[in-house]
This record gives sequence, structure tokens and C-alpha cells, in this order.
Amino acid sequence: MQHSAKHIADRIRLMIATKQFQVGEILPSTRELGKQLSTSFHTVRKAYHQLEGEGLVRGERGRGFVVLRQSTTLDKTERLELAAEKMQTLLEELIGHGLDETEVEAIFEEKISFMEWPEKIQSIATVGETVELAKLLSDSIRNQIGVKSSTLSIKDYDDAVHFDALFVPIQLVNQFRNPGDSIRIIPVVFHYDTDVLLSILDRSGIEAIGLVTAEEDSIPKIINELKVLMKFEGAFVAGATYGKSLPLFVRNTDLIVYTPASARLVESKIPEKNRIKLEYIISEKSADSIRAELWDQ
Repeated sequence: MQHSAKHIADRIRLMIATKQFQVGEILPSTRELGKQLSTSFHTVRKAYHQLEGEGLVRGERGRGFVVLRQSTTLDKTERLELAAEKMQTLLEELIGHGLDETEVEAIFEEKISFMEWPEKIQSIATVGETVELAKLLSDSIRNQIGVKSSTLSIKDYDDAVHFDALFVPIQLVNQFRNPGDSIRIIPVVFHYDTDVLLSILDRSGIEAIGLVTAEEDSIPKIINELKVLMKFEGAFVAGATYGKSLPLFVRNTDLIVYTPASARLVESKIPEKNRIKLEYIISEKSADSIRAELWDQ
């Protein structure tokens, strides 16, 4: 679906107002968001400049566009004038389609419940079997779709009630049914990045692959998945980071595969040629579903 600059500006303005983008946060790059929304980066840049003109964001060299405030600088009179202008345009369009006053009023009463939507979608969490695996999924959702979220493990079931929506791996959906009547459950289908797996297999002569995680509990889950997907005949050695230390085996392992949660430490100590970061790819259908929830309203 192609998105106009106005539509993008409207959605981001709403996401800023409902604190999905916080003050001080950097918005997705114009190229990144353009790719996510199947539109040009010029269109996204035009939307960002519109928001900049409203005082909501500011373009900073080397950083991108940064959120300055949660609402526009319009005073009450200007806000009411803007609303009246938009309502007039909408009413004329509806009347042109043959609706009468009673029908318009009935539709307005029905759709006024939309005003509850920003409150419901103010907070989103991604669920995983561990917090680390939740972060792996959360990072992929943000990178591919431009939606950020907090993280929860399945052990944090009781904390789910503090969020308005949950991104839940399809295999865990049944465990998160009805944690709260008002919580929106969004199932997510995903897989490991095929390019990452091929990069691992292309390393000829490797007899052992090292896996570095931030949580011990993530290790068996990841190893089991990689063994099935890659049919690797060599050995896996694995360990979790401890404080500012990496597992000792990394000194004697040709290739280190690591999670985003352990990235800062791994990338500061392991040469790039000897490491590969694990990433998920969100299925196109799941990506479309998330976009429909947050962009296509």
C-alpha cells in the first residue's frame, strides 16, 4: 500500500501524541520507513518536514529527526479552527455520498470510540520464551516495520496486563489468551534470517560454532532451532555473558554466533570476520497485520 506524506505525518503525529515515540527519540530514517511502507524516502522526508514545521520534531545532522514535544504548538483557538475545517470537509464529502444528518450523527457516535484507540495502543510488549528471545523478535519488528516495543518472557505473564497490546510468537499465543480483556493480542510468525544461516554454512572447515547469549535459558532453544534448520554436523559450544566478560571458549572458536542482547560486548571484543549476529525475519503476513494495526487505521 502506498502512503501519502499526509497519511504518514498523521500517523506519526498520533504515535507521538500517544507516546509510542517519546520526546528525545529518533524517528526511523526516511529510507528505512519508506521501505517499510512501500513508498519513497522523499515522501517520508516530506512528512517529517511537515511535522518539523509543526514543532513536533527537529532534523539534526548525523542523527535524523528527533521528537521535540508530545503535542503541536497550536493554541486552543487554532486547534478548534483546524478541527472545524476538517469536519466541514468531511461533512461535505459524506453529504455528497447521500448521507443525511441522522445517518452522519449515528456514524459519528459509533466511530467516536476511536478516541479510545490511542490509549489502548500507548504501550506494546513483545513476548518470548526468554526476555532475550523477546528482544530478538522485538528488534526485528522495529527494524522491519518501524514499531518499537518492550519485552516480556513467558514467565512474566502477570505483567502483561500493564500493556495495551502484545506481539506474541504464534506458538505461544495460547499461553497469553485473555491476560486482560482490553489487551490486543497480535500473533507473529517469523524465522531466522536465511542470509545469516547461509553465511554460517559458507564458512568452510568450521568444526565448531560458538553461541553467545545474554541468558543461559536462551541457549538450548537457539541451538535446537539452528541444528534443525542448518543440519550442521559439527559441534556447538555455548555460554552466556557475565558482567563484562565473554565465555572463555570464544578465544578458541573460529565463528561466534550471537544474539542482539549480547551484541555490545561481543562486537567490542570479537573481530567482525569472526562473528555473525542472529536475526529474525517477520513473515509478510505478520508484517502486514502489524502495519494494519498501527499505520493503516
